[in-house]
Formats: sequence, structure tokens, C-alpha cells
Amino acid sequence: MRELFVYCDESIGAGRSYSNFYGGVLVESSHIREVNERLSAKKLELNFFGELKWQKISEAYADKYIAFLDEVFSLLGERKLKLRIMFRQNNWSPVGLSREQVENEYFMLYFQFIKHAFGLTYSTSRETGVGVRLHFDRLPDTNEKSAAFKGHLLGLNHSSRFVSSGVRILPDQIAEIDSKDHVTLQALDIVLGAMQFRLNDKHLVKAEGSRFRGKRTIAKERVYKHINGKIRLLVPNFNIGINTSDRGDSRNFWLDQYRHWSFVPRDREKNLNYQKKRLRDR
Repeated sequence: MRELFVYCDESIGAGRSYSNFYGGVLVESSHIREVNERLSAKKLELNFFGELKWQKISEAYADKYIAFLDEVFSLLGERKLKLRIMFRQNNWSPVGLSREQVENEYFMLYFQFIKHAFGLTYSTSRETGVGVRLHFDRLPDTNEKSAAFKGHLLGLNHSSRFVSSGVRILPDQIAEIDSKDHVTLQALDIVLGAMQFRLNDKHLVKAEGSRFRGKRTIAKERVYKHINGKIRLLVPNFNIGINTSDRGDSRNFWLDQYRHWSFVPRDREKNLNYQKKRLRDR
């Protein structure tokens, strides 16, 4: 049976315009060794001995991060990696949620990300089957809620779409891991951080009392622009703030190397507080 390794991370803080960022990297079992070896070798070549993180980018290290990202996007271009980003735009608010649903928003959105973002049900057929390993950067909630979340994920194995397509989340392969030990998660953190940075206009931030942006902000913007350029080579007409088109074929949810998903609740209303804030910001 084929196996898919899915590494996930999130950033749940409320941003100026976008919140609830989730990201995932998918690697086929046949490529997992090569992916890890190539990314680890690139880190060593660049003299990175600690964890790579978006927040660590500075003027002195921007070029090294760009060189590391070139290797990440080479793997994407060779279809040895797939990367997905999901986020929620603040101008839409869900309606009709129970108190329990509000309290569990973090895990409910994470569940939707796992279920849909990679198009797993298009990855195989019932005859061949595929097993999915899920690796999460440490979940920032209680053990009880985390266990319930993992139970809901296993419930997908009984859904008609998963059963008919032969996709199965492996019960003993849902794990919380430390990003310090997994270079694929570090690559994801950089791209996820870049998207949150740009969508929430952090590239425009100036230090209080200053007319100019800081050197770290400028360096991060340069790294973001490099990422954006690499994405545009994979995704024609890429728009950072909207859903990546499936171009009329749902199989592209699986086939595409890189995709964005701007999550909108099914039952929703315009967030008037957000609209007022936007007017004040002008």
C-alpha cells in the first residue's frame, strides 16, 4: 500500500485582515527519504544548525533562507512535495454556532483542512488504496481536546468518500512532533509565515515614531517576494488572497503542487466590526 506523509502546522492568532492560518506539506512514501536528505543537506550547506523559522529571518540571513527555499520549490516542481495553505478572511463571521462549536473552532477548522485541502480522495482508487500518516506540530490545547480531534480524524475512515476512494488514515500514525526535528515542518513554517506576513500587511509596519520600515521587515518582504515568484511558476495567475482555481477539474485539488484556500463559513454574515476597522485604517 502507498503511504502519504502529511506534516501540518498552524498559526491561530487574529490578524489585521486574515486569521486562522493552517498549512500542510505532503510527501509520498517513495520520496520521503530523498526530501528529508535534500532539505537537510541544504541546511548544512548553508550552515544552518538550528531550527529554521519565519520569525528568525533577518537582513543577515535573508539570502540563506532564499537559497533554502529554492530547494523546497525545486522539490515542489519535481512533484516530490505538495504544499497547501488555508486561512480565514476576517470580513466573514460564522453564524448559528453552538457554544461548543465556538470553543472548538481551532480543531474544527483543522479538521476541514485535513479533510479537503490536499484532495486526498483523488489520490488513489479503492483497488490500490493509500494510507495517510498525519504529523502535527505540537497542538496548543488540552490533551483531552487533542485526543477528541484525533478521534474525529479517524472517523473520516468511515465516510463514504474515503471508503470509496480507498483512502485510510492510519490509526497508529497520528502524531504530535517537534518541528526542531523535522525539516519539512521548518520549510512549511517559512511559507506559512510569509503568507500571514503579507496578507496582514506586516510588510508595511514601521517602528513607532519612525518614518521608515525596519531592516528585518524589509528582509522578510524580500523573502516573501521570492516565495511569491516561485509560486507563480507553479500556479499561473496566482492570487495570494483567494482560492486557487481547480480549473474545472476537482482532481487538481490533489494534482496541484501548491494551493491556497480562503475558508468561508457555509452559514455566515458580514463582520460589521471588521468593516468599521477597515474604514478607520484608511
